[in-house]
Amino acid sequence: MTFPPILLDRVWHSTSPERFGSIIQTKAILPNPNIDDSERWGTASGPEFFPFVRYIGGVSLFDFRSFDKDEYSKKCPMSSWQEFVPFSKRINSVIWIEIDINTLKSSFISGSEVRSLWHASKQHRRKYMPFIEAAHIGPLPIEAFKKVFQYTEKRIVFEELIY
Repeated sequence: MTFPPILLDRVWHSTSPERFGSIIQTKAILPNPNIDDSERWGTASGPEFFPFVRYIGGVSLFDFRSFDKDEYSKKCPMSSWQEFVPFSKRINSVIWIEIDINTLKSSFISGSEVRSLWHASKQHRRKYMPFIEAAHIGPLPIEAFKKVFQYTEKRIVFEELIY
């Protein structure tokens, strides 16, 4: 699979078009939005196995700064990044929100910092994607959005959205 170059060297949040509408209404990406666990990644085994970023009260982000898909796949062969990039196989369209991490200040936790927290907290049952899963603690305001793109399987292109 080809990694979309537009995602490189940036930090992103991905969501469904339906959830994007809720984000715009609430003016933030919420760390624990009111959606069913069956629609979330990594919740099938129950709360004690819920993803690590959710456990720490964060919004999950993709930290693709300095990312090389081939190198990363060799280093972290069990990572499920391909399940989400460029879109989840469960849906045929995804919204990618580029995040301006400079506006987030200390509430942003980089991918490598999330990895360190995961080890230090000994929450090894909880899922996360090593090095590339970053977090924002608390609601992430839409003022931190740089650009928003929609990727649609049928068009196989990124289309910038105005929100």
